Amino acid sequence: MGSSVSKVPAQVTGTLNETSSSESLHEKRVGSSTSSAAGSLPLATDGSISLSNVDAWESAAAADPKIQLARTILAHTNIKSTLTSRPAVVAIPHVFNHEVEFKSGPVTNQKSSGRCWLFATTNVIRHEVMKKLKLKEFQLSQSYLFFWDKLNKSNYYLELSIENADRPVDDRLVNFLADDLISDGGQWDMVVNLLETYGLVPQPIYPESYHSSASSPINNLLKMKLREHALTLRALSSSLKADPAVSPESAISALRAKKEELMQEIYTIMSATLGVPPKPDASFTWEYYTEDGKYAKWEGTPQQFYKAFTTKFSPAESFSLINDPRNEYGKLYTVDKLGNIWGGRPVLYVNTEIDDLKQAIVRSIKAGQPVFFGCDVGQFSDSGKGVGIMDTDYFEYEQAFNITLGLTKAQRLQTNESAMTHAMVISAVHVDEKTGRPVRFKVENSWGEESGVNGYNVMSDKWFDQFVFQVVIHKSLATKEHVKIFESGEKVVLPAWDPMGALA
Repeated sequence: MGSSVSKVPAQVTGTLNETSSSESLHEKRVGSSTSSAAGSLPLATDGSISLSNVDAWESAAAADPKIQLARTILAHTNIKSTLTSRPAVVAIPHVFNHEVEFKSGPVTNQKSSGRCWLFATTNVIRHEVMKKLKLKEFQLSQSYLFFWDKLNKSNYYLELSIENADRPVDDRLVNFLADDLISDGGQWDMVVNLLETYGLVPQPIYPESYHSSASSPINNLLKMKLREHALTLRALSSSLKADPAVSPESAISALRAKKEELMQEIYTIMSATLGVPPKPDASFTWEYYTEDGKYAKWEGTPQQFYKAFTTKFSPAESFSLINDPRNEYGKLYTVDKLGNIWGGRPVLYVNTEIDDLKQAIVRSIKAGQPVFFGCDVGQFSDSGKGVGIMDTDYFEYEQAFNITLGLTKAQRLQTNESAMTHAMVISAVHVDEKTGRPVRFKVENSWGEESGVNGYNVMSDKWFDQFVFQVVIHKSLATKEHVKIFESGEKVVLPAWDPMGALA
């Protein structure tokens, strides 16, 4: 879900012994020993680490045969490859009893960019394109959406700079907005803004460029210029407001005229490095072969292409269910200052129980619709070639180090330990025939065929509980209660820096 590239190395974090999102087994043990902990005395009364501390720690570790074995082995190997659980691998096969019937391809690759949300979106939408046109393989242009998103995020940041020009430059909000102002990442409602405004094109119409696949160089340059532009607008705002002859309306008009002048530089950089994109209302001709080798072509505008191939499950009629145990369920949430197209659809989340997200997936898969979802992909997962496992039991860190990892899902959000870092697609689910509950999920990633099992991962139910935060559901497949909450418009506004503002 964006402050860094979503293709990240797996991290050693999380919890294995959790009974719910609000309580862990470890918490119960700690709570029972509070009184004894309050009466203990430190070896270093000044708060530093003393040699007595080190001696005590070493004495305890040296007396534990398990730790001695860990020292013998782990000083020479990667803990991620050494401490994998064989039983966990056996228990979670890449086999599913409910799959989206139509298989799309090829496996996509976002390469060195944070565009996972755009890849996940286009991987969902291409199902309908490929079915209608009878294609063997097909990709929509992720770069087309990337261009318009980056251009609009630049404008969005400068509009926020105008809006907050009266705040000190070191104000927390101003500082936060200037930190990662045009992230590659995004959220579902942001991609809906792009689709509804600019439409879609096949990849051959607007192919990849070097900097769409490796975005850091242009991101760094754009951020440098935008921060400079923000200061220019702040200075102009100050001078306009100091002039009693200038009305507030005239000041805004002058600031936006200056902003448009500054945006010329941003557009120039982007069009030179990514290519000039098709206009959303300009016709193009796309020539292709069907799955049986027959020549065909499609003619129309990007907006018409989008409308023609999203008739069954329109993105505009889909919305996000989230599981955020910090906040009250059954309510609508948004994040302050989060968006891409100024004046566009706000980012909205219906917060609900984790089982509601799972059941939404089951309904979607049975209806033939793959599912966009957001998660913390680096936690207890292995995307290595031929592996592709996302399971809280996969790494045996607790056994090897004689520790307990006891953070709850809510605590991980509260302490910046976890957030939505990546968006992918669920295309299959395995449901227990006796209970009717899902036990594992098939995950289509966008890291190429060398990742996981031919580009796919398997995710356990327990991993879903702890590290999945978002599922996108079409209104026709959602519960009436969730649709009612979404359409109510009565939203709780979370601060700009809230972890629910993380961009996949």
